[in-house]
Amino acid sequence: MQKVMIVGAGKGGTAILKILKESEVLQVKMVVDRNIDAPGVLFARSEGIQTATDWRGGIAADLDIIIEVTGDEAVFKQLREAKSKKTVLIPGSVAFLIAKLMEEKEELLQKQHSESYIHDLIFNSTDDGMVVINEKGTIILFNTRAEEMMGIPKAVAIGKYVSDVIPTSRLPYILRSRRTEANQEMILENGRKIITTRIPIIEQNGTLIGAFAVFKDITEVVKLAEEMTDLKEIKTMLQAIIQSSDDAISVVNENGQGILINPAYTRLTGLSEEQVIGKPASADIYEGESMHMKVLQTRRAVRGVPMRVGPKKREVIVNVAPIIVKGKLKGSVGVIHDMSELKSLNRELHRARQIIRTLEAKYTFEDIIGQSEEMVIAIEQAKLGAKTPATVLLRGESGTGKELFAHAIHNASDRKYNKFIRVNCAAISESLLESELFGYEEGAFSGALRGGKTGLFEEANNGSIFLDEIGELSSGTQAKLLRVLQENEILRVGGTKAIPINVRVIAATNVNLEKEIAKGTFREDLYYRLNRMPIQIPPLRKRKEEIPLLCERLIQKINQDYGRNVEGISEAALKQLLVYDWPGNVRELENILGRAMIFMNYGETLIDVQHLPELKNKQIEIRTYEAGIETIAKDKPLSEMLDQYEARIIQQTLSKLNGNKSLTAKTLGLSVRNLYYKLEKYKLENIGMQ
Repeated sequence: MQKVMIVGAGKGGTAILKILKESEVLQVKMVVDRNIDAPGVLFARSEGIQTATDWRGGIAADLDIIIEVTGDEAVFKQLREAKSKKTVLIPGSVAFLIAKLMEEKEELLQKQHSESYIHDLIFNSTDDGMVVINEKGTIILFNTRAEEMMGIPKAVAIGKYVSDVIPTSRLPYILRSRRTEANQEMILENGRKIITTRIPIIEQNGTLIGAFAVFKDITEVVKLAEEMTDLKEIKTMLQAIIQSSDDAISVVNENGQGILINPAYTRLTGLSEEQVIGKPASADIYEGESMHMKVLQTRRAVRGVPMRVGPKKREVIVNVAPIIVKGKLKGSVGVIHDMSELKSLNRELHRARQIIRTLEAKYTFEDIIGQSEEMVIAIEQAKLGAKTPATVLLRGESGTGKELFAHAIHNASDRKYNKFIRVNCAAISESLLESELFGYEEGAFSGALRGGKTGLFEEANNGSIFLDEIGELSSGTQAKLLRVLQENEILRVGGTKAIPINVRVIAATNVNLEKEIAKGTFREDLYYRLNRMPIQIPPLRKRKEEIPLLCERLIQKINQDYGRNVEGISEAALKQLLVYDWPGNVRELENILGRAMIFMNYGETLIDVQHLPELKNKQIEIRTYEAGIETIAKDKPLSEMLDQYEARIIQQTLSKLNGNKSLTAKTLGLSVRNLYYKLEKYKLENIGMQ
């Protein structure tokens, strides 16, 4: 550590001494001041640091730094002449600057403390209860009014998960949904009734940082409306609460004349006090019966009555309760909730459910993993195709993700808000496919529905239709599809009138259409219509570098589907996956991973080699097959080579099963009688009997 002497123990010297006292690289050896009661001298003594009135006694060869804080140029000059060459002398101006900065720091800290105190004062002086949570659901603010309403001390609530403190809180739901809930009625565990608004806290960049709830105790409102003996006194005592409420409130006397409304009522109905006070209770009603008058007649509260009020014809839900004092009816109080926004949200929800029912596209280009050159080209081509109305033909082996591309193309196009219809041409019988695609008229054939049926092309109007396995279409259906692509119109089965449509066709196939054209099973003119924008999706064996990323995405998906918590795959297991050629492509990879995760123990979090026995068996079968083929003489007739290979398979299976012929027949998919015939044919009767 470097040794330091401070000359001058006034305000500046004391500040520097306190700073250096906390340093791990500087050690104050002596503090010098002519005034033995200087603050720096006193502080040094309390810390066990040597003090002196004359700096000359402190000059030593091993002194590294001298800080001159007297401000006296003569002293500074004397120190400079007396110090050794290796000793550094720091002038007083620098020291005073440091002291000034320390003073400003203290002022800033005091200012910050004052502002924090003001914020806390405002937060705790409001009449509304407030609870704020962070993005993890932990309570970070809990004001005094919240303590009073809930009966929970602030010290108990802060730092706890909100549901542990308030079991009925919906703030965790607000974090998940990011939606505001305004003016919700809630009953606390202590019986208090509150009206609460819950709002997510979202930064400008869209980051969710928490949520907060502001709530008002309305218990007293209800009690006073039911128990107070003087309606005028009720109005006086409740005025502040009613005026500050976000819910519209109206009060009438026993004759059904308005005596009180709040600003929220005016905002909701568009009616001023002059239009309501002293007027009949029905003055604000546009559609429906006056609930005030009904309550005055029956003396019973009504809740959740829908109606329209005011010149704005606002849809509302009304709760009205009678005001009874000593058995005598004094009037009624009504609370009106705006339903317009809720109705709009319900309509949007209904629309969303309809979209789900009509099979809207679920995937986007962000869901497609592609790093290899071929896959990147395919994705770029698909993005380009999405921006045009041209027909897209997706080509690739089974399991490569052609349907995923079709979803993404639809979602990236200007048709994404319209329907996306999926049709597997190979899954529908030839007799039904035409009527399913193009629909039929009433009486077109026996069993036809009355009024006919809309086809899938009509259902997809203004949207997209995905025709998977397009190579499986019959020649008749191919001709009709060609008409759709050429004329943009369809003709229902049994119909005579062409129906114009606007449909984007996305087709997919795993067969070689060029060979099918040569065979005469696929129309050449339809091929040219479909092949305007061909996209070749590479098989998994040609993009094995994507297997780690695919595994990560598939494991996440399977975790959600099966409720598992698998974190990833081991290096050894991944190497085994990279060696395999994946004839079934991504679909086979998902099958292998899914099966492995199903049979894993719940304590295991990594897929390892022992979890992939199916893959190992497949590789052994391939190697066995290849080895068997290589050992068969290639100059023999095909029939003889097939017999040799069949004999070898039966022999290996019998040996593996210890000569159990029934189990061997079952394993090889043969009848027992057929197995005995082959054993006799290949002279294998005695295998496994030793």
